[in-house]
Amino acid sequence: MLNTACLCWRWVNLFIYILLINVLGFGVMWLDKAMAKAGKYKYRVPESRIFLIALAGGALGVFIGMDLFKHKTKKLKFTIIIPAIIILQLIVLRMLL
Repeated sequence: MLNTACLCWRWVNLFIYILLINVLGFGVMWLDKAMAKAGKYKYRVPESRIFLIALAGGALGVFIGMDLFKHKTKKLKFTIIIPAIIILQLIVLRMLL
């Protein structure tokens, strides 16, 4: 028989991970927007890194950052792929529950 305390901690750990990765996604969108507005920085957050964070579970944070900061909202791949990742993540989450 599976220990319910152990199972509960797995869900808590999953929740903490999802929370942190979404905060990271939101923060990356803020940072990239700040660097874009300043214009004097050579370094910008690569789009591939933003997509990697989104795929790792931070798609909602990236999406909220896109909307709040009006960043990457005119790029078609962001307006299509990020919501698609969110839908896929919701499907996977529903399958886990």
